[in-house]
Amino acid sequence: MLDFARLRNRQATLDDLMSGLTVDDLRDLTNEMIDHQLALIADCTDADVTFVPDDPAAEDKYAADASEANLAWTLGHVIVHVTASSEEKAFLAAEQARGIDREGRSRYETPWQTVTTIAQVRARLEESRRMRLATLDVWPDEPDLDLTINYRWLRGSMNAVARFAMGLFHDDDHLGQIAEIVRQAHAARQPA
Repeated sequence: MLDFARLRNRQATLDDLMSGLTVDDLRDLTNEMIDHQLALIADCTDADVTFVPDDPAAEDKYAADASEANLAWTLGHVIVHVTASSEEKAFLAAEQARGIDREGRSRYETPWQTVTTIAQVRARLEESRRMRLATLDVWPDEPDLDLTINYRWLRGSMNAVARFAMGLFHDDDHLGQIAEIVRQAHAARQPA
């Protein structure tokens, strides 16, 4: 999987890290990320999906409802969040690869409260894989990699490859959270 440490440490831009990657590389990295997420939840049960972990640092600045701003996220919540974010980056990157500099968002997030079974979590990950890979199929044979955008918090500009990879970076940011929710949920299932 990609190592985003240099980006997190502000030693490189996302565009720097993605230099030389191809559409086929993005396909491979997407499959690798989804496979990794599925491996993290391999032993989960339905109870693990709705388990509310202990997360004293929980903070969601972008919560649609202020009452949810400090909720600890369930496994179902994290999965619908990361998949929606990665899909958004994938759809926007496809437009950028076609030479379109579009403002705004392209996001839909499944309501996390409706995801209550491990089968739904796995299906959401597989659906996201299918959708992300499909966006790469709409890239032209010669994608416009000269068109760049600037993201408010990243140093430097990013082309379509880097924009797609922003979704993978976001996924990567939540891998530890997924692992910790699973750890706590499994521990809670163990007899005292």
